[in-house]
Amino acid sequence: MKFKLSVVATLAMIASRPVQAAVLSDAEATFLEQLVTASVVLEQRCVGFEADGAGGVQLGARLLGGPNAAMAMIDAYSAAIKAHNGESYDPRKFRPEVSDAASKTFKRVRTDLIRSPKRACADYGDSSVDRGLLRRY
Repeated sequence: MKFKLSVVATLAMIASRPVQAAVLSDAEATFLEQLVTASVVLEQRCVGFEADGAGGVQLGARLLGGPNAAMAMIDAYSAAIKAHNGESYDPRKFRPEVSDAASKTFKRVRTDLIRSPKRACADYGDSSVDRGLLRRY
């Protein structure tokens, strides 16, 4: 009986430890920051820019090693947006570390776009075009 109680107590202690959040790889963090930046440019309705979905997947594939990895990051970012907005999302695609990093980048870029819309739209929009996430129209 004592053996069973000590095993249960040990398992309870292990299970009660806070789960450490996963960390984004450098490539994931880079792609996510670029993806979020481009999405904020669109969200703030910077004139002359539109999404380049194929270009975004190609960039992600180069950075992350393949189109499936790129789509997984795009899906994780989409799930983070939906979770933030209180919409239903696929919990299998939600990654807390993506949500946290995306939120920080979103706030920083959006603040720049609000403070200096013309300069920031040009800077962030042009860099997103150069990377292939956006295109000019």
